[in-house]
Amino acid sequence: MSTFVSLDVQDVRFPTSRTLDGSDAMNPDPDYSAAYLTLRTDAPDEGTALVFTIGRGNDVQSAAIEVLAPHLVGRDVEAVLADLGGMYRELSHDSQLRWLGPEKGVMTMAIGAVVNALWDLRARREERPLWLTLASLDPEELLDLVDFRYLEDALTREEALEILRRGQQGKAERIAALREHGVPAYTTTPGWLGYSDEKLTRLLHEARDEGFEMVKLKVGADADDDERRMRIAREVMGPGYPIAVDANQRWDVSGAIAAIERLAPHDPFWIEEPTYPDDVLAHAAIREAVRPVRIATGEQAANRVLFKQFLQAGAIDVIQLDATRVAGVNENLAVLLLAAKYDIPVCPHAGGVGLCEMVQHLAFFDAVAIAGEDPRRRIEFVDHLHEHFEVPVRIERGAYMPPEAPGNGARMHGASVAEHLFPSGPVWAAQVPASAAAL
Repeated sequence: MSTFVSLDVQDVRFPTSRTLDGSDAMNPDPDYSAAYLTLRTDAPDEGTALVFTIGRGNDVQSAAIEVLAPHLVGRDVEAVLADLGGMYRELSHDSQLRWLGPEKGVMTMAIGAVVNALWDLRARREERPLWLTLASLDPEELLDLVDFRYLEDALTREEALEILRRGQQGKAERIAALREHGVPAYTTTPGWLGYSDEKLTRLLHEARDEGFEMVKLKVGADADDDERRMRIAREVMGPGYPIAVDANQRWDVSGAIAAIERLAPHDPFWIEEPTYPDDVLAHAAIREAVRPVRIATGEQAANRVLFKQFLQAGAIDVIQLDATRVAGVNENLAVLLLAAKYDIPVCPHAGGVGLCEMVQHLAFFDAVAIAGEDPRRRIEFVDHLHEHFEVPVRIERGAYMPPEAPGNGARMHGASVAEHLFPSGPVWAAQVPASAAAL
């Protein structure tokens, strides 16, 4: 028997604002950051996870994770890992914590960090990557991980069980195929809003040379700039090549429709986050007005209920779940099941430090055990900061190749964590005024 002994959180920030990596219409100067959790046992072994932020407020997110320590410290590790559905519900249903949400925002992301760290620990103990740990569970075990409260008007337990049972058929063959071919990626690397036209053009050429069959551009700051950059991308990539655009919530309904109509002659593959991320009816109105242009969203969707509403309202064409926005693996399992019920492709969001490493496990699991083969599936890729992770993503011929190392992919090199601690790490210590250290 082993026991949880500590829940340690570190405020890790990367100064990406200096090069405008990650810049978009709503977030012009992001510093890609992680509230970085290490869940320690007396075995000794540990589980790791992170919550992605873009700088200020990373300390708030870190503090929220620390609040959850009493739920785990001193408890039996084996008992907790054997019932991760129960632990997820215990954390999500904590009556006092729910008052801070309920089931949304900083506290839910903190719960997600703990849930994801527990899954990392379990996968490591099983000596398997997370996606394979999940894929090895039988349908009834997977079903027990999901909280169906608030969902059964859209997805019943019986329907979910049928989806999972179908996913058992041909599973071994799909695993073999994924190990050979991977899951197609699309890259946002060329498209950050702060890049010059010259850099955009160069990175577009590089993306094609590297085998990517789709790219994404950020839009929304200036209509003339958006149209010019989209025209450049279309000229470089040629007709028919999928070019998605991402407005990062910049527009209201009328503004979104007008902006999309202006971009439509350049054949955008989808429009991502055209408006406020919680506004289901606005997304539905935009989708109806701009058909056949697809509408995608989900990276800031707060919980499974919001995804349910998007699907019920026919408001989106693409779901972009995120590894650290909702309450961890368990809640994302509910989202995957909802997407399968409504036959909407899941193309995960991965624009942030560690998100590529983590969310690929959800996509591979979806491909193996829920939605199966789906030519509409793509995983976002950004070529930033992977060198800081013990097991960085592996991209071959424009596709994610399945990770084989144990765990969920979130573990960073110790030297990278130490160097980028805020505000005391060497990257920050010489540049953060004392008055700003508390921000």
